[in-house]
Amino acid sequence: MDEIVVEPMTEEFLLWRCLHSGPVSRDTIEQFPADNPLAWERYRRRNLPLLAKLTRVYGACAIVARDGDTIVGQLRFYPKAVCSMEGAGDLCLQQDWSAGPDDRFTEKEFLPLEHIADKTLSVHCMMTGSPQQKENPYQRKGIGLRMGRAMIEWARGRGWRWIEALSFEDLPIVYAITGGAGHTFWEKLGFTLTERRPFPYLQEFPDFVRSLEEQAKSIGIAPERAREQLVMRKELA
Repeated sequence: MDEIVVEPMTEEFLLWRCLHSGPVSRDTIEQFPADNPLAWERYRRRNLPLLAKLTRVYGACAIVARDGDTIVGQLRFYPKAVCSMEGAGDLCLQQDWSAGPDDRFTEKEFLPLEHIADKTLSVHCMMTGSPQQKENPYQRKGIGLRMGRAMIEWARGRGWRWIEALSFEDLPIVYAITGGAGHTFWEKLGFTLTERRPFPYLQEFPDFVRSLEEQAKSIGIAPERAREQLVMRKELA
């Protein structure tokens, strides 16, 4: 995997959709999966100007891993101040409000970093290859750690003070489905656990919770701990 390039996303090629259906390139990003009924064109119209604005104001909002001309990994992050703005929702690019941003969120004023009091970046999601495909040659190859290190160096150079990532216990299903990582991944990057808290949103997905609890019990983790969300933070000296 040494040939894979890890770099900040630029306006030259904005990854306006995620990698759930597999890696994408300039030639394939608008070839919408036929078996997926998402409102692809509407998300494209909403996401492209939003990502372009975030990139212009802050320099980047994602680190991508590129295998030739194909994007095979993504690590998205946003200023915590932007995440808390009205209309942000959960900023998921492939969902409607409120899981995704409001269609008019791009029209909001995004304060430049020097005018933001809480200089914290929030990690939104991370994928290597497609977590929903059985064959994923890009997972467990160190690409995620490379993207994490690139994000840290980029953020430090830009003047951010903290990075915050929401995580869970180290369970295979977390890496396979959530677009996130277990706490050990973040600990390898120098993050520390600052809070454990209930995550009631999981209750909307009973099958996922059932699998989460079964995996936890199989390795000696209490099921209630597997349902908790872990807040990981890193200070950028």
